[in-house]
Amino acid sequence: MTPALTPAWPERAAWGTAPSLRAWQTAAMKDYLERMPRDFLAVATPGAGKTTFALSVASELIGRRVVDRVVVVAPTEHLKLQWAEAAARAGIPIDPTYSAGKGKISSDFLGIAVTYAGVAVNPLALRIRTERFKTLVILDEVHHAGDALAWGEGVREAFEPAAKRLALTGTPFRSDVNPIPFVSYAPGTDGVPRSLADYTYGYAHALSDHVVRPVLFLAYSGEMSWRTRAGDEIAARLGEPLTKDMTNQALRTALDPAGSWIPTVLAAADKRLSEVRRHVPDAGGMVIASDQDSARAYAKSLRAITGEAPTVVLSDEKAASKKITEFTSSDKRWMVAVRMVSEGVDVPRLAVGVFATTISTPLFFAQAIGRFVRARSRGETASIFLPSVPVLLGHASEMELERDHVLGRRVIDETDIYAAENDLLAQAAAGEAASSELEGLPFEALGSEATFDHVLFEGDQYGSEEEMDFLGIPGLLEPSQMKELLQQRQADSAKAQKARRVATGEPDTVAQVSTHEQLAVLRRELNGLVAAWHHRTGQAHGITHAALRKEAGGPAAAIANADQLRARIDLVREWAVRKSG
Repeated sequence: MTPALTPAWPERAAWGTAPSLRAWQTAAMKDYLERMPRDFLAVATPGAGKTTFALSVASELIGRRVVDRVVVVAPTEHLKLQWAEAAARAGIPIDPTYSAGKGKISSDFLGIAVTYAGVAVNPLALRIRTERFKTLVILDEVHHAGDALAWGEGVREAFEPAAKRLALTGTPFRSDVNPIPFVSYAPGTDGVPRSLADYTYGYAHALSDHVVRPVLFLAYSGEMSWRTRAGDEIAARLGEPLTKDMTNQALRTALDPAGSWIPTVLAAADKRLSEVRRHVPDAGGMVIASDQDSARAYAKSLRAITGEAPTVVLSDEKAASKKITEFTSSDKRWMVAVRMVSEGVDVPRLAVGVFATTISTPLFFAQAIGRFVRARSRGETASIFLPSVPVLLGHASEMELERDHVLGRRVIDETDIYAAENDLLAQAAAGEAASSELEGLPFEALGSEATFDHVLFEGDQYGSEEEMDFLGIPGLLEPSQMKELLQQRQADSAKAQKARRVATGEPDTVAQVSTHEQLAVLRRELNGLVAAWHHRTGQAHGITHAALRKEAGGPAAAIANADQLRARIDLVREWAVRKSG
């Protein structure tokens, strides 16, 4: 039997969903109640409604007297409060102020909410509490149990005696090999152990069900200049093929509040927000910053642009949770936050984001974008502004891929027994500086300029000389309408560009421009085709570039000549035709 939730809950469901529970929640509930496992891992994309599902399970188990207490473990203090509010609406009062060693709680509560860090402080106290009652433990964003060895050990010790354990995550993949407590692993087709989910509801599925919003990524590049520790001044274009160090330093230069890149992108994002608010009046925007100083500086720029002081959320402020709650229920335009709002925080009206942080792991990127995809009504689209950096563009084009937590690589034969060590060495080498001139700090940003690069939507790339072609897209469009409009505007831009060249006598082909411009155009075209091939086949960008070099010959793209670049462009196009045929 599917539990009926309180009237507040159906209002949170997206367009087209069931009156009480969404289709995926009903299916997952049915699977859970039929098998009644002790451990259950539900992987659902951010914004799909994991909280509703978990509290529905809790309500059913309490009603059947399978459990009589609930413990929620969340990543942050704010999420404890959010869980307590949601549980209250579902008729399950829990205490979010509980701390390990506190002892008894009021008889008005059926459970408590704690953080992973709080569990690690005193796991024995929580183990005693778990043993005293028939307890359901809800592990929210359970991948955090692998963040530190003490956290994982604490979770395992505290909740090993639990009657039931329900693990939830929207991003199960991690960059380390720490096993997550109470999660099962099994070898995949390649022999590498991977996490096993009991129920999976990915972003692509949720998108087709109109449960989450599609995402329009607007990438900005530009000219950067900075000074190395050796005193050398370097100029480079953000997004061009560079060494790892130079890419990182170019990105840090772009995000420097004193440069021109950030104010230009913030102004463009505010224009986009104004267009969205014409159709979604309470739509809000959020800037994700790397640190507190940058967050305050970005807020100052936004105030100058909009005339309205944004909400600034800093993780070490006592009033941070209150600020998020107030912003959620208001119609203010902008919020600026450091890492606190990157995961789990539910602000459904967020529709425009600026990814202005140097943190670029797949896990963090997915969590951050997850703040913007929570659908409220059909036709809403999220717009994310981000630096035109290959790793971020790669994450953006892989939004619809489903991943598992991989524990390590398989040993193929006796010659491969040092595979793990070789992987560690490769990671260490990748992190080393490319040259002695670029090693270490200090690093000084000298200046930056922002230019619109292109748009990514559902893995496809669209470009135009006029960024307003994209900033002015209506705030309510179906994905098919969005795609059609993007294609039309790109075609119109190409026609206008060609007509202007004919009228002014500007060069119309790559061959007619200077050598450095010619190479830049060819590299951009090659990188775009490689990205498209990656989206189509799943093959990593580096592997594709290596295959092209092997077949067509020549050095790396960054130093290849025009003929070599053209040969690779022709080759990847030939691959595409061959695959289509």
